[in-house]
Amino acid sequence: MTRPTPPQCNPEELAWWKASASSENGACVEIARAPESWVAVRDSKNLEMGLTMTTNRAWASFIKGLTTGSL
Repeated sequence: MTRPTPPQCNPEELAWWKASASSENGACVEIARAPESWVAVRDSKNLEMGLTMTTNRAWASFIKGLTTGSL
């Protein structure tokens, strides 16, 4: 099985949004839709760590696991 290669993207060009449970002090996770059906994830308090890319399908599975309690 071949692992998909995420697209190259500039984090400054993505439209980021914060998790609904983020704290007022800015310590939160942000996500953005990335090109080619990918999702970008980053830690807003530690931007120098860069971002993590995942496929839309993997992100949907992650969210489902969170909401159903299977993670």
